[in-house]
Amino acid sequence: MIAPEQALPLWGLEGAKITLVAARENAVYRVTHPSGTYALRAHRMGYRTDTQLAAELEWMAWLDRSGLSVPTPIASIEGPHLQRVDGVQIDLLTWLSGETLDTALLSLDPNARRDLFKRLGQTMAKLHGASDQWPQATSCDRPSWDIDGLLGETPLWDRFWDNPALTSNQRSHLTEFRGKATDDLSALQPRLDYGLIHADLVPGNVMWSGDGLHLIDFDDGGYGFRLFEIATALFKHRNNPDYPALHAALIHGYTANRTIDLGPLPLFLALRAVTYVGWNITRIDEDKTGERNARFVANAMALTTEYLDARRP
Repeated sequence: MIAPEQALPLWGLEGAKITLVAARENAVYRVTHPSGTYALRAHRMGYRTDTQLAAELEWMAWLDRSGLSVPTPIASIEGPHLQRVDGVQIDLLTWLSGETLDTALLSLDPNARRDLFKRLGQTMAKLHGASDQWPQATSCDRPSWDIDGLLGETPLWDRFWDNPALTSNQRSHLTEFRGKATDDLSALQPRLDYGLIHADLVPGNVMWSGDGLHLIDFDDGGYGFRLFEIATALFKHRNNPDYPALHAALIHGYTANRTIDLGPLPLFLALRAVTYVGWNITRIDEDKTGERNARFVANAMALTTEYLDARRP
């Protein structure tokens, strides 16, 4: 990885203070300069093409102009938003301050928690509506969380049924789910709302501050089912004691602003669960205890079992 100081002159930010704030898929630095505070992203080598990243940046700029609070790309001195330093793709975004959703929820009373989820539903509906209005909404180069992207031979987040920690019974069960889910999703596809989605609205990618909600990290954004977006926003809150109230509030906020068929939501909750089992395959050594992988598998087994049991005569 490059030294981030190498990129600063491209935006006229020489001498700025740089702090590493995240080192996951990308390295993200907070850049503090007399002209403002920014997020500098050094992208993981080979994960996205220049064309895909350019589309992401243009999409975020459109969402900003549409009234959503998202990181906005800053043009370099030469003009392009995307630059390369020693082969590493670099961009600069506006810095959004606030607490992540999971942190914010800890300090809120039940009514405020419900209100926050209602706002999240409203914001997601606005995100989808604004994305549909983007002139490049049907032609930009972004990944597709379609049937193949979720359940095909090479899913975007890896072959969940091949997770090495699965028992033979778990592998057989998830393979059965994959087949049934493929059939069901193929039948449902013509009536499902499909378009650009953030695809990863987990609590760490939703921020709350006094001036509202901010959506960050569009790295996985692309084409997908809007129900997958809703399932993702709900998934990690399922064990909260007030989950039914949070679920209802988010759905109310969304459906008050955008029509959607919620009938297949259990399928998409199960699909979201299995994506983590696949995603963790290449990261399984990050947790030597195996606890994270075991949790992902347990969640997937529970939700896929619920789904398969419900579809049986």
